[in-house]
Amino acid sequence: MDLGELQVFLMVAKEGSFSRAAERLYRTQPAISLAIRKLEDSLGQPLFVRGSRPVRLTDAGTLLKDYAERLINLRDEVKKGLTELEGLKRGELALGVNESSIHALLPALAKFREKHPGVQVRVHRMFSRDIPHEVLNYRLDLGAVSFVPRDAQLVATEILKDELTLVVPAKHNLAKKREVDVAELGNENFIAHIVESPFRRRVIELFARNRTALNMPIEMPTIESIKRFVQMGMGVAIVPRMCVQWEIEHGWMKEVKVRQLNMPRHLYLVSRRGARLPHAAAEFMRILRED
Repeated sequence: MDLGELQVFLMVAKEGSFSRAAERLYRTQPAISLAIRKLEDSLGQPLFVRGSRPVRLTDAGTLLKDYAERLINLRDEVKKGLTELEGLKRGELALGVNESSIHALLPALAKFREKHPGVQVRVHRMFSRDIPHEVLNYRLDLGAVSFVPRDAQLVATEILKDELTLVVPAKHNLAKKREVDVAELGNENFIAHIVESPFRRRVIELFARNRTALNMPIEMPTIESIKRFVQMGMGVAIVPRMCVQWEIEHGWMKEVKVRQLNMPRHLYLVSRRGARLPHAAAEFMRILRED
């Protein structure tokens, strides 16, 4: 069933005349008659009582009129919805992050929400290794990872250069120092992340190379719990700087440089290569680049 034919049908029904419908639609009367005939042939039912003046609907025509109006209105709703998607008045943004990468995205997400409050933002927490696969399978629009995926179907855009840093409680004896040596940390209690990662292994190797004990009597499941325990004076921690920048700026904990600790971290936003990003995802990328 052609929507154009339905429009012609509705105009004839509204005007009660084939000729007036032709004038309103800027078409010839034979073209209007042909469109109605094709519609009747496809439905197998006459839609107008022939010979009546004004043109009168049959029972089938009356039934079709109701459905045709709904279909035309639905088409207009679709057009309106697509326009709103393009204007970011509605839509959805699906992001994949691990526990630490979300901290880097929060400022951009806040700006995005201020500009486009009608867009639903869904941030899915998952292991970094799973994020590229979820992007490829269209379950995510974008994913934040600290490595460049090997899959040629993905493209990685660097959005942040970060590093590991040592944080201590605000009243800790190391808080007054701007820089320390690894050897000075042998007596400290480290609050560690229980999740295995390449950076955790590199920190352990760093202390081993410098023949310094790395005491980790407390292992926490999340970086948020690690930060909270540091603030409570329960120990010190080595964490991604982007995860503690807010607390450092507010003086809730202190950052201390470790001379031998040189572990840069790069954060990338992963998307499908060659695929057109949804409007919301493209806008979020633009905001990130501005920052």
